[in-house]
Amino acid sequence: MERLSLASTSEAPHFIGSWMIEPVSLCRDLVAFFEAHPENHAKGKIAGGLNPESKKSLDLTIRPRELQQADHGPVRTYLEGLFTCHQDYLLQWPFLQEVLPQAHIGSFNIQRYEPGGHFLKVHSERTTLGSSHRVLAWMTYLNDVSGGGSTEFIHQDLIVQPRCGKTLIWPAEWTHAHRANTLDSGVKYIVTGWMHFPASVDASRDNQQS
Repeated sequence: MERLSLASTSEAPHFIGSWMIEPVSLCRDLVAFFEAHPENHAKGKIAGGLNPESKKSLDLTIRPRELQQADHGPVRTYLEGLFTCHQDYLLQWPFLQEVLPQAHIGSFNIQRYEPGGHFLKVHSERTTLGSSHRVLAWMTYLNDVSGGGSTEFIHQDLIVQPRCGKTLIWPAEWTHAHRANTLDSGVKYIVTGWMHFPASVDASRDNQQS
């Protein structure tokens, strides 16, 4: 895992961690996993349901209880790499070690965007009581993209172009509202989800933990 630095026009810290996940071959394995399960593909939804003007993607949802299935090996290996990134994020922001020393992860998505695909609706990950347990959001780009498809953090004046293996972790709050700009050409794959407080003191068994 290699820590990266994201350039921003602001001098204030943006609290967006970035790394190159290792090995990068994990990305190819996750893309292959996505393509091997077309029966589980679904059109991307926002909180209000299907709205292609807000989000246009093809999603595959992975649930923690499925992780022990034999063909989910690449997903388990990926999560190990993600947890390494989370531990490094805690080193950068030590107070968070008191708030979220372990990363609890519920269901998450692998997503594919075709030309014209996007998540143009500016959104954050913690906007209702139902999402108030979310502390951090995370995402890994699974392939290089040159024709559009960037992630834009509105308040940080920060635009991130997809690069295979580049992994981001950022606060789930409104301060980090963002959007996925339209993909002009090629295809774009990501894996994305949240890190959150445990469902109970003992933590729900339906969560993956670091």
